[in-house]
Amino acid sequence: MQPIVEVLWEDWADRDVPLPAYATAGAAGADLRANLPVEQRAAGLVLAPMARRIVPTGFRVAIPEGYEMQIRPRSGLALKHGITLPNTPGTIDCDYRGPLGVLLINFGTEPFAIAHGDRIAQAVIAPVSLARFAVVEALDDTARGQGGFGSTGRG
Repeated sequence: MQPIVEVLWEDWADRDVPLPAYATAGAAGADLRANLPVEQRAAGLVLAPMARRIVPTGFRVAIPEGYEMQIRPRSGLALKHGITLPNTPGTIDCDYRGPLGVLLINFGTEPFAIAHGDRIAQAVIAPVSLARFAVVEALDDTARGQGGFGSTGRG
């Protein structure tokens, strides 16, 4: 069964900015767009190198119980401009009802302009498995053992 994410526009939002949408039939992520407040729409936003900013989408969501919305970077923005998410993937829990903003960071060397309506990230709806945590006296042995960062290959 395909989950339905309910969307509620913010009062100030430009309803001509498209809602999240999949660019192709095989896309896993739906594009999220910048929906800027009226006073910022003409000028847009500028993200200086190494600066972080929450970019509004203009809506709130209700994600079905048992799912999360993962906010992920757009690969083209990351490759061409160094624009990504500092907490990737960002998680929107099913019980969150506040404004949906996208936390962007500019790892590039030049300021990056974000125009009203620009695609800024993508949203992936994924099932959530809740685990129980149990304290034990020892853990089982594995081939990897205690090998940590970089222990399974180059790097």
